[in-house]
Amino acid sequence: MIRRFEESRPEWMDVAEQVTPELESDLVNLESLNCRFGAHRLVLDYLGPVLARRQPLRVLDLGTGAGDIPRALVKRAREVGCPIVVTAVDRQQPTLQIAEKLSHGFPEIRYARADFLRFAEGDLYDVVLCNLVLHHLGETDAIRLLRRCRELTKGVALITDLRRSRLAQAGIFAVTALIYRDAMTKHDARLSAERAFSFPELRKLAIAAGWWGFRHRRAPFFRQALWMDIAARDRGR
Repeated sequence: MIRRFEESRPEWMDVAEQVTPELESDLVNLESLNCRFGAHRLVLDYLGPVLARRQPLRVLDLGTGAGDIPRALVKRAREVGCPIVVTAVDRQQPTLQIAEKLSHGFPEIRYARADFLRFAEGDLYDVVLCNLVLHHLGETDAIRLLRRCRELTKGVALITDLRRSRLAQAGIFAVTALIYRDAMTKHDARLSAERAFSFPELRKLAIAAGWWGFRHRRAPFFRQALWMDIAARDRGR
């Protein structure tokens, strides 16, 4: 099936100009979806060994949305005794306002409004994350974002996103018809399924962005992950 991406047909959360009950409800729904359908688990499975080293970590999360993945990461870091500081970046000020409210009690997370395609701030990060963002972008910007993730880390980079298929579309349609029925969540989730990159497409984008020595795998619930550990890669030269 062909990817359907039109800039003139955006997800509603991407064009929200102010905090509304609809946007707040949508972001709470997305956190629930991410928790139920594997987004949190996927990130924690990859980063678990990094956290287990208990060495101080500077983490960058590009396109953080409601900040639920940084919160899940901080919770795990606390459990294992790993000092962590997360800079969570997003373009949308209303989304960041909600993320900050939901992150009360998480001083390890600092939110910043910025264009994640151009973001740069001082030293390189130990970990760069980008979760469920690429399907919001056209191919050119997706490559730019993948390149930025590679450039901003001195340690590891982890990219996760949806994996396009007819079965995924059917599953998302069913979930938003039966459980997550809010108008914004239904619209954006179904559109995301159409915009997601297939497994071969994402691999080609990573190579075009200059990634090498990386891992790429399918994950449950129609997800996929790109992982690059620079130190391990360079040791294997």
